[in-house]
Amino acid sequence: MKTIVYVDGFNLFYGALKGTPYKWLDVSALLRKILSPRNDIIGIKYFTARVFPRPGNVGQPIRQNIYLRALATLNAQCIYGRYLSHEITMRLASPQPGQNPFVRVIKTEEKGSDVNIAAHMLLDAFKNKYDCAVLVSGDSDLKTPVEMIRADFSKTVGVVNPQKVDCRALRDAASFYKRIRESDLAASQFPDELSDAHGIFHKPQEW
Repeated sequence: MKTIVYVDGFNLFYGALKGTPYKWLDVSALLRKILSPRNDIIGIKYFTARVFPRPGNVGQPIRQNIYLRALATLNAQCIYGRYLSHEITMRLASPQPGQNPFVRVIKTEEKGSDVNIAAHMLLDAFKNKYDCAVLVSGDSDLKTPVEMIRADFSKTVGVVNPQKVDCRALRDAASFYKRIRESDLAASQFPDELSDAHGIFHKPQEW
């Protein structure tokens, strides 16, 4: 089956990669391990947003850029949303007696990727670009496009959930549903050294 993979980058990172030694992930190798040999992966679309340096993590944008460069060696297409960071006032869940229950916090959120994923999956189905779409995400908000693609275009739609918690909504909507195992992540890493048209580059030392 002609298969296009749609990767929710932040969902994958925070669900399966953060705090692990597996951030240097070869997404193509991972999906080849997880999917059936019948799935001929003809495209990978990776949805993310460019992050900003933050106190205590000023190197995050540099590491992200290196990783996006690694993904480009797979001919993966990156589609960008927006990464927003702003101060807001929030109430403490359990303020101490006499304590001001409201605090100022820095809220960071990624905007646009779920809409972008749904739009690309639906448009590619309409253009008959694939027989099977594989969504790498545990975001239940994407249940509707999965259902529409199956019902209206008669396509196979699989879900690979990177989250520790099961997503019943996606599991019930999908043609098939799989989880990511740690052993799959460990066996699907890029080489420490890669090269492209701009030269040689390396896995970030912090990873």
